Amino acid sequence: MIHTKIKATITAAVAVLLTSTAASAGGLERGGYNIDLLFDPSTYAAEAAATYVNPQRELDNVVDVNPANGLGSNGVGGGQTNGVGETEGYWVPRIGVKAGFGDSIDCMADYSQPWGAHTNPGSSWAGANDNIETKIESDNYAATCSYKWDAGKGQFRIIGGGFYQEVGGFKERFVSPFVAPGFDGVGRLDLDGSGWGWRAGAAYEIPEYAFRASLVYNSAVDLDDLGGTVDLTGVRLPVRNAGGAVIGTVPGTKYDVSSFASMPDSLELKVQSGVAPGWLVFGSVKWTDWSQLQVIQVTPNSTVDPRNLPTSLVLLYRDGWTVTGGVGHKFNDQWSGAASLTWDRGTSHGYGNQTDSWTLGTGVSYSPTENVELRLAGAVGLLTSGSSVGEDVKYDFGNDIVTAISTSLKVKF
Repeated sequence: MIHTKIKATITAAVAVLLTSTAASAGGLERGGYNIDLLFDPSTYAAEAAATYVNPQRELDNVVDVNPANGLGSNGVGGGQTNGVGETEGYWVPRIGVKAGFGDSIDCMADYSQPWGAHTNPGSSWAGANDNIETKIESDNYAATCSYKWDAGKGQFRIIGGGFYQEVGGFKERFVSPFVAPGFDGVGRLDLDGSGWGWRAGAAYEIPEYAFRASLVYNSAVDLDDLGGTVDLTGVRLPVRNAGGAVIGTVPGTKYDVSSFASMPDSLELKVQSGVAPGWLVFGSVKWTDWSQLQVIQVTPNSTVDPRNLPTSLVLLYRDGWTVTGGVGHKFNDQWSGAASLTWDRGTSHGYGNQTDSWTLGTGVSYSPTENVELRLAGAVGLLTSGSSVGEDVKYDFGNDIVTAISTSLKVKF
């Protein structure tokens, strides 16, 4: 027989481990959604976690296929074409509290940052007309509850909840090759918006065998109020005659814009089971609807000024699939550990550099008392090679490395 306490201890190491191995997921995924705290057997629990991710993607054989909108090095010269470091490291925080009400109801509230991205190849590479710097951030505030009852040898649980999400960011790139004193040809787009989502799911648990299977769906979040500004004040825009020839330039403007996007829905199946005293195997399969993010059209709120131009964000994602398998072991009453292997199908397919990734993770959990758990996990992953061809730039990339470290503290009583 595998005691519930053993299950809870091993699962603690598994939970923080999976946070770090999700580091190489595709699309705009950062921390994703995590409701594992809801299953904690304690009446009350609070948890704080932080993960640092360091992707090391480099771009080679860069070719500017559209010099009309700028070509590296402030529009002068070819710019760097090999060894272009594109990615930036980032932190992913998560905070949650859980409370049990009687024998049947559990509720949790949490803050997380499910989505994000930060690429910063700079202005001196040959693809600066595609991207100088892009940064996207998110804040998610959620409440989730479950109701459980006895069913056979275990308990069946239904899960439901809602969340409010804020998403924002910016992108800078060359939009004009015309360089004059006080003008560098760089345009900037800022957007932010918010929306609501919901989740629903079910789980079946047999504590005696440390068994749990859960299936949870998270809805899409429509960012209906997505808006911001386009700043072209650092740009000299061309003036053309009736025949299309450039006869001069005028300074660009800064103007308000609006847009629409939906952050993706997802469906995740998780299974774990004890296989021997102190041993636990676990696995998960997650689908994320990244393919709904193709081209995000951005339109000016006013077109009275002909310099207020529309633009777009080109993503061209395909659906993401993430598969994880691993094993956990309880060494003694205080220490447990886990190891896992994760495959993530890249969301890029001919455009962008989010190819398949493989991530190996390990984690440990230390419980100095029954009420406190400290956890530490690390991961190293392989970002597979490929190439990208777009309207502004094309490039190749080799096999690169991503690393991550995660730590968390849980207090329960």
